[in-house]
Amino acid sequence: MSKSYDAVIIGAGIIGAAFGLELARKGWKTLNVDMLPAAGYGSTSASCAIIRTHYSTLSGSALAYEGYFYWKNWASWLATEDERGLAAFHDNGCAVMKTKENGHMANIMANMDTLEIPYENWDTETLKTRMPHYDVSLFSPAKRPGDEGYGEPGSDGALPGAVFFPCAGYISDPQLATHNEQRAAEAAGGEFLFNRRVTEIAKDSEGKVIGITLDDGTEIATPVVANVAGPHSFKVNEMAGALGDMEIETKALKQEVVHLPCPVEEYDTNGIVTSDSDISCYTRPEKGNFILVGSEDPECDPREYVDPDDYDENFSEQWQIQAVRCAQRIPELGIPSSMKGVVSLYDVADDWIPIYDCSSVPGYYMAIGSSGNQFKNAPIAGAMMAHLIEQVQAGRDHDADPVHFTGPHTGLDIDLSFYSRKRKINKESSFSVLG
Repeated sequence: MSKSYDAVIIGAGIIGAAFGLELARKGWKTLNVDMLPAAGYGSTSASCAIIRTHYSTLSGSALAYEGYFYWKNWASWLATEDERGLAAFHDNGCAVMKTKENGHMANIMANMDTLEIPYENWDTETLKTRMPHYDVSLFSPAKRPGDEGYGEPGSDGALPGAVFFPCAGYISDPQLATHNEQRAAEAAGGEFLFNRRVTEIAKDSEGKVIGITLDDGTEIATPVVANVAGPHSFKVNEMAGALGDMEIETKALKQEVVHLPCPVEEYDTNGIVTSDSDISCYTRPEKGNFILVGSEDPECDPREYVDPDDYDENFSEQWQIQAVRCAQRIPELGIPSSMKGVVSLYDVADDWIPIYDCSSVPGYYMAIGSSGNQFKNAPIAGAMMAHLIEQVQAGRDHDADPVHFTGPHTGLDIDLSFYSRKRKINKESSFSVLG
């Protein structure tokens, strides 16, 4: 084999690059390999890059709150200059509408209280005052073209209010954020290789990882391989022969995000992130005074799982459906005649909670099923995975004696078994995301 590394990370998206950075800072000789031409060019570049602290699970909330502080202190965490500048964190906050679908936020507020994560409990009048462009009518359940009442108000009454989270916002340029991580990893000694696909994960006679082979025939020796391949994660797991004991699977899911001209002045400067399960949409400001609209995946909308190497990259009628749903809430929005936005893929697990874990193959690790809801957690996910690898490579049986990680900013304990490949589907999950 022509070169050797302590660890090879398959993928150079926002989590893969953070993973390489954290291992490199621990003194590991690392290589990130990506099939695309630069860091963050895959599903990361299409991410809405929303940073939030609220989750339907306590463990998810603890991880997200820890992740917030990395973004808040982005420059100090990187501790490296980037010739392209640093990605900006717009921390204007996030408002989540209280709906019957989310239990009027009771469980989530309980999680926030337990973890001492700040929030504001808005009633209907406060919501109207803080967001005067909003129609607070109820529209649930979500409908599709041809359904009776499509685009019209649903049940009587109004939203009972919202919960506002001040520790939230979004990153305006997710690809730049990944490039920032790349530069920091390189400063720590990490290496990156682009335009190359891994075609084989080699093992010794005992089944332990010993290296990889690239599509140009290059062989690279390493005792550790990490799958952070995004929508291609299930294909990499098949290649590694790591599916045998997995209770949770990942798949590539087509997603569409709409960009619409916003009628609210200076929305791209002062606007906030919103989550609204009554209209089944989330939004955030977008450059040029646009509003970005994503789907919260209501049951009436079909989910299109695809081959990540062969799928239709064009918009479908889902584009207009999301625009109409958002216009229910913002009546002055209007529906433009031309489509603008993003068509891309999510890498999703069965319960929409990621897998951060080792595997049945010694030396093979996974940080997968993370699309749509883990951009915010990328830095802390990289730190957790680096810690997990150190522990397991030193002989710890993570399946029998789960590794824990203490958040350096919050001091919160994070039990990595929550993200196990062997877990049962978590029924506390919302089974949806804020992309």
